[in-house]
Amino acid sequence: MNPNKWVKVHTIESIFEMDMLKDALNKEGIEYSIKEYKDTAYDGLFILQKGYAALFVKKSDEEAALAIAKRVKSLPYVAFSKD
Repeated sequence: MNPNKWVKVHTIESIFEMDMLKDALNKEGIEYSIKEYKDTAYDGLFILQKGYAALFVKKSDEEAALAIAKRVKSLPYVAFSKD
């Protein structure tokens, strides 16, 4: 199989997860592409069906990207309040 072929490796659920994935992939030097499913005409209607976005990487980086996505998904989400 062609190692330069782009493959979908993960469905991103939120903008916060997307930011964390971008940071982690950049730190590892993995080239990626993200296709967001938001559509202003439908005000995010399809996000519940498709997820927030899709993460694509080269086939040669698939395993590393999957491990990063799994690690990011396992992190606890903490929201801080200003109150």
